[in-house]
Amino acid sequence: MDLNISSSKSVARGTFEETFLEDGFFVLMHKNENNDVEILEREIDSSYLQFHFCTKGLAVFVFNQGNYKLNINEETSLLLYNPQRNLPIHVELQPHSWIVSAVISIEKFHNLFSKDANYVTFLTDENKDKKYYNDGKINPSMAVVLNQMISYNLNTSVKPLYFKGKVYELLSHYFNRSEDADVEQCPFLVDEVNVAKLKRAKDIVVLRMAEPPTLKDLAAEVDLSLKKLKEGFKQIYGDTVYGFLFDYKMEVARKLLESGEFNVNEVGLKVGYSTASHFIAAFKKKFGTTPKRYVSSTNGQKN
Repeated sequence: MDLNISSSKSVARGTFEETFLEDGFFVLMHKNENNDVEILEREIDSSYLQFHFCTKGLAVFVFNQGNYKLNINEETSLLLYNPQRNLPIHVELQPHSWIVSAVISIEKFHNLFSKDANYVTFLTDENKDKKYYNDGKINPSMAVVLNQMISYNLNTSVKPLYFKGKVYELLSHYFNRSEDADVEQCPFLVDEVNVAKLKRAKDIVVLRMAEPPTLKDLAAEVDLSLKKLKEGFKQIYGDTVYGFLFDYKMEVARKLLESGEFNVNEVGLKVGYSTASHFIAAFKKKFGTTPKRYVSSTNGQKN
């Protein structure tokens, strides 16, 4: 098989860490901490949906015996489904890259949305026999769940139970993105101008995360009523303005801590906490551990 991998990079075989959740449902995970490209493979038949999340670096998916490649960049997801043929996983995971994949049978997945299959476009009667592909960004809420899975440090006996809950949480955030918004529940989202205003509101709170505006000031700045700001923001981003901001700030804090360039106090100040105690409490609320312990566990995993 011609993999067309650049000769400037050495290549090694990698192995997925596989966690069986129940029949027709499992998780694959791998962290390539080496300087080599690692090739990961797993046979998957046509009855399965594949959700891939590149949380760090770059994952190159190879199809049709190397004739087609698809790059999945850091903080990007990929959904694959082809009911007409098997779709084996063949990934070239680049150096210092991480990937998490959830694989679920279409039958089991369909049961999750059995009351409203039309909510997910590829489950409709019209599309159920067609192949489906979709890539998108990993939002802060999804990033938190993925990090919790990657940083798992509980007893191995409860890992399947923990991962099962986390994958359901992950899929809930995944399908709550703007492309799946229920227009009938929030009619004004049909208006592209208002959608642009809501995206601008998101950009404003992200840019000023250390000192965000009040909801009233934010609504005025983007020229929306307070009600439309609240309803529309939750519809598009799956959370309240400040709920979204909290997740975003914690994800930024996590990455700053992992970089090793800043201490806990400095990271807290950068994401808008005037006192270390408030930052530590917020971080623990989100990740279930203190910043100091998180850094220690991360360093331990690297060593």
